[in-house]
Amino acid sequence: MGFDSFAMVDWSSGNDTGPRPRKDAIWACVVRQGKADEGPTYFRNRELAEQWLLDLITTEIEAERRLCLGFDFPFGYPKGFARALTGSDDPLGLWEWFEHRIEDSPKANNRFDLAGEINCRFGGKGPFWFNGLKRKINGLPKTKADYHSPFPERRSVELAPEAKGSFSCWQMGGAGAVGGQMMTGLPVLTRLRRTFAGKVAVWPFEVLDTPVAFVEIWPSLTLGAAPEGRIKDAWQVEQVALSLAGMPIQDLARHLNVSAAEEGWILGVSQRKPNIAPPPLRNDCFALPAGVNWTPVDEALGLLRERLTVVTAAESLPVMQVSGRILADDVFAKRSNPPQPNTAVDGYGFAGAAPEGAQVMPLCDGRAAAGIPFDGVVPGGHALRVLTGAALPAGVDTVILEEDVTVQDNHIAFHGPLKQGANTRRAGEDVAEGDLVLTAGRRLTPADLALLSATGVADVPVRKTLRVAVLSTGDELIEPGGTANPGQIYDANRPMLIALMDRMGFQPVDLGRVPDDRETLRDRLNSAAKQADVIVTSGGASAGDEDHVSALLREAGAMQEWRIALKPGRPLALGMWEGVPVFGLPGNPVAAMVCTLIFARPALGLMAGEGWQEPQGFDLPAAFEKRKKPGRREYLRARVRNGRAEVFASEGSGRISGLSWAEGLVEIEDGARHIKPGDLVRFIPYSSFGL
Repeated sequence: MGFDSFAMVDWSSGNDTGPRPRKDAIWACVVRQGKADEGPTYFRNRELAEQWLLDLITTEIEAERRLCLGFDFPFGYPKGFARALTGSDDPLGLWEWFEHRIEDSPKANNRFDLAGEINCRFGGKGPFWFNGLKRKINGLPKTKADYHSPFPERRSVELAPEAKGSFSCWQMGGAGAVGGQMMTGLPVLTRLRRTFAGKVAVWPFEVLDTPVAFVEIWPSLTLGAAPEGRIKDAWQVEQVALSLAGMPIQDLARHLNVSAAEEGWILGVSQRKPNIAPPPLRNDCFALPAGVNWTPVDEALGLLRERLTVVTAAESLPVMQVSGRILADDVFAKRSNPPQPNTAVDGYGFAGAAPEGAQVMPLCDGRAAAGIPFDGVVPGGHALRVLTGAALPAGVDTVILEEDVTVQDNHIAFHGPLKQGANTRRAGEDVAEGDLVLTAGRRLTPADLALLSATGVADVPVRKTLRVAVLSTGDELIEPGGTANPGQIYDANRPMLIALMDRMGFQPVDLGRVPDDRETLRDRLNSAAKQADVIVTSGGASAGDEDHVSALLREAGAMQEWRIALKPGRPLALGMWEGVPVFGLPGNPVAAMVCTLIFARPALGLMAGEGWQEPQGFDLPAAFEKRKKPGRREYLRARVRNGRAEVFASEGSGRISGLSWAEGLVEIEDGARHIKPGDLVRFIPYSSFGL
């Protein structure tokens, strides 16, 4: 059932749309190894799209990669239609029927005429409707007025609650012209099946034991509006392919496990098959079905690192306003530092080295001080009074410390030897004009501001601060300080998460609390997507009846990675909402904080523009003993005392006091471990996460 490559195609029955990418055209996207292959591809007509599909299938078969290929039009008609036209209920026979009768070219096709001919077989008033041409077509009405269909209006799948808003396959034109897509798309699929005979299986009509599977997908089932500036069809094919590639194999297998012999089905719509056989009693909340493994922490982090990108725009600000901001571009010195040779000490300057023995030199009138240069040239064999930071006058390249000099009768005396250039600084010895000063992605520190200022950089290109919306979910939550009724608790997560975002250098957006109501949560997420670059929720991220965050993310095509082998931290949902990344954190504050540090912190940094930041830890001897089973990575609340790592007395996720007690985390690797006092463990201080 596993696939190596995933592709999604958004079809069109219209005429050639020209060379410039546009909406309401044909778009496709391929994902291999979890990464989109060069982004969505635009096709101006069906001939080009069919050739692309032919090449894609050939490439994947030759590379021995299993391909799941999705299309956004139905694979079957309502019950009875296939038999009425072909004498058989076989939907693939109906595909061939259309392939023999559809005449198609980039500029025109006969889909409307064929729909009219079919309608005339059944009295001329249905099942097809909407003549999209200017000329009259016998049997095909312009609208549904006086319309009558001898077949059901919709397939069974389109009556499911999840498919609300889907279009009828009888509609031939206008918005949602599924009928036209089918008539022009099914012949293409038929030719591909013929070309790759025995290597293509059509879901759900055939067993998926071939190198290529054709699957019906309705992108709007899980995706909403496209991000601003992107063509919806192009964005949707990319998101669907990425979602399929990121879906655990057991979830994909569950979606594909449907039966629909004639009408076909939409991937992701449940058939609600009863399954009441109880699982074996394991008494382990981390247990999964046999043969299914938890996603390792490193694998989940890798998925985030591959799929997320910078989302913040750039702006230019004065150097005094950029502390803590992230550089958007490399910065180069506009002036050398030092800008010219100068003295490093208070003393007396002259030219050349001083030989061994007593030296006596006459003094020139005047002096050189920082900001007050000497106006003149120091003659050879003469000295000049110089102060720290003063530009070296002409005729001076060496300085003797004033503590080593005797001054009398307008002369100085000192003992050599002294090397030429002693106690001076060369121009640009720190930074030369044009040198790379700081690289893009750096979060600017006070020291960086000093460097930028010293090298003449007044306006700095920085990223706008990443906006992180924070939302708590749960009927049981009330605001701290309120009157708590039985069963209610104070919302500890939101204050913690808002403070974490602020300390990490992001801009928190407080979205408050929502009850365990799916529609209320949906509205709040919609609002969050308009106000923030990232959404962080706590609670509702598992798979229970009231876990609405994960349920909504599944509907929206989230990358579902909550089965991560992490303690504490189960559950964790990672997804997209209206084009905005969502981190669905556990409701438990301890797990919420650990997941924020381990997963959200590096991901937020990447989206903010500072790249993927690995937390810096170091090995210390343990001041505790612990036995750990293999399979999960564990993070213990810890602090350092007397050079040894102590851990909190209880590992219970409900012990919030341990977060305050701790100064960081002890990370214990995925495998089995028996830690004894004195054994080395990895301690990651909170400061490594920017706290």
